Amino acid sequence: MKHAFAIGIVAGALAIATPAAAQDDSDVSEGLGLLGEGTRLIFEGLMEEMRPMIEEARPYFEDEVLPFLNRMGELMDDVTSYELPERLPNGDIIIRRSPDAPEFDPTLDDSGEVEL
Repeated sequence: MKHAFAIGIVAGALAIATPAAAQDDSDVSEGLGLLGEGTRLIFEGLMEEMRPMIEEARPYFEDEVLPFLNRMGELMDDVTSYELPERLPNGDIIIRRSPDAPEFDPTLDDSGEVEL
């Protein structure tokens, strides 16, 4: 997979480095078309290689990651209202609300209590 990505990078660099003034418009158009087709084939190959890994991860994502993200969305009003996460010496990770963030109206959980 890294090899295919490197080929795409090299192909893109060569396309940029080629002096367009030395070629007429039809050669440039044809070259760009071929470069686009090659890039498409590379990405299709990468997706085909990654498909088994994606399918294997799908149950974990649906059962654990999506519920976690949904709960975070319920608790956080706007991600831009928070600072970057911080790891404490004891290993806890906290996400502080920015001091300049607008007032937050906490929502109630199912028991009717405010969750802190």
